Amino acid sequence: MRTTLGTVLLLLCCAGCMVGPDYERPKVETPPAWRLDEKSAKAIGNPAWWEQYGDATLNEMVKIAVVENKDVKIATARIDQFLGQFTTTRAALFPQVGIGGVAGRERASETAGPVPLVTGPGMSPTFNNFQLAISASWEIDLWGKLRRATEASRANLLATEEARRGVVLTLVTAVANSYINLRDLEKQLDVTNKAAKAYLDIYNIFKLRYDFGWVSAMEVAQAKEQYERALANVPFFQKAIAQEENNLSILLGRNPGAIPPGKTMDELVLPTVPSGLPSEILESRPDVRQAEQYLIAANANIGVAKSLYYPTISLTGFFGTSSNDLSNLFKAPSRIWGIAAPVSMPIFTGGAIEGQVMISEAVQQETLFRYQQVIQNAFREVNDSLVDQARTKEQLAALDRQIDSLRTYVRLSWIRFNEGYSGYLEVTYSQNLLYAAELERAGVQRVLFQSYANLHKAMGIGG
Repeated sequence: MRTTLGTVLLLLCCAGCMVGPDYERPKVETPPAWRLDEKSAKAIGNPAWWEQYGDATLNEMVKIAVVENKDVKIATARIDQFLGQFTTTRAALFPQVGIGGVAGRERASETAGPVPLVTGPGMSPTFNNFQLAISASWEIDLWGKLRRATEASRANLLATEEARRGVVLTLVTAVANSYINLRDLEKQLDVTNKAAKAYLDIYNIFKLRYDFGWVSAMEVAQAKEQYERALANVPFFQKAIAQEENNLSILLGRNPGAIPPGKTMDELVLPTVPSGLPSEILESRPDVRQAEQYLIAANANIGVAKSLYYPTISLTGFFGTSSNDLSNLFKAPSRIWGIAAPVSMPIFTGGAIEGQVMISEAVQQETLFRYQQVIQNAFREVNDSLVDQARTKEQLAALDRQIDSLRTYVRLSWIRFNEGYSGYLEVTYSQNLLYAAELERAGVQRVLFQSYANLHKAMGIGG
């Protein structure tokens, strides 16, 4: 008995060994700074960056989307799946205990075998069989196979959680960008309506002047064409608004429908730029953290594969009672027990284990390169977003100056027309330039607001 106990203790001591490489985070070449240094940037302590737009309607939509969006619910369900898988894998580290019993009546053959069953006086080939036993089994994890498998399963679970964070981050950005796009379309519709009204006023003036013989029929026709062209753009923007509302409704987990009014495009507040070192991207972005968890899992699976070279040792045992008479089932003479330590070890597998090790090592290399690729892409997206918001601000400022100049141009062209120094074509040309510039400015303003949303997403803030 002491020998058996000593053997068990020795096995438990050896169970601290783990084959396969321990995980070490790979060294990553980190850029010292971004291509553009936003000196006026302020650190953002609140990850709810969308609140900086100052629109209560947008804030409420983000809250609804995070709870009701179907992609988020799907991602959450996947976490539950991997949690169950992790729980199942981890359970193999512990002894498995069960209980079983038998209550039956049997009849033995009196003629089976070379010698017929001999029954004496009072003996019958029919008898009862009652059994009750507790069984247990435990695989001694000498080489760390079960612990490596648990490590891999845990990493996959954490990777799934990071995937859910990525879904939330993408969703929040999509809701913000869709909302901004909706308000931009409404502004472009407003610009178009105002332009159409201005063209209508011009058309009415020209009709009146035509009645007095001051302008030609051609100029009246030109004024009408300009008005009708602007009017034709109204249904286009109305259609785009309805479609954007439908898209936003789906993001909120609802059926397509109208979106409640909020602040206009000009009333939205431009957020600040999040500051931070490039290395912080590795700590915030869900896709980077997910890729690292996959790398941890792949690294652990190498140990699982290598452990197949070594013996598998288990402890099994049972304790219970067995009797032909139910009244004697719990008496001492009816006790039964057994203990065993089965051992199995591969001798020749034709290279099957070697192949599994090669596969696991190749998967680890593939996952490592993918991890490095995700990091490089993260740095690229942040740099792109910084360049986008900086250059778009410059573009918007230039458009503001252009619109101011065009308004002066329109005013002066009317003066020249009224004084008889130019024809109506110059008025038409200047008015068309102003209308196009105002539409372009609305679009650039949308891009600028969305560039801040994309920047926060690139930095992994808000997931």
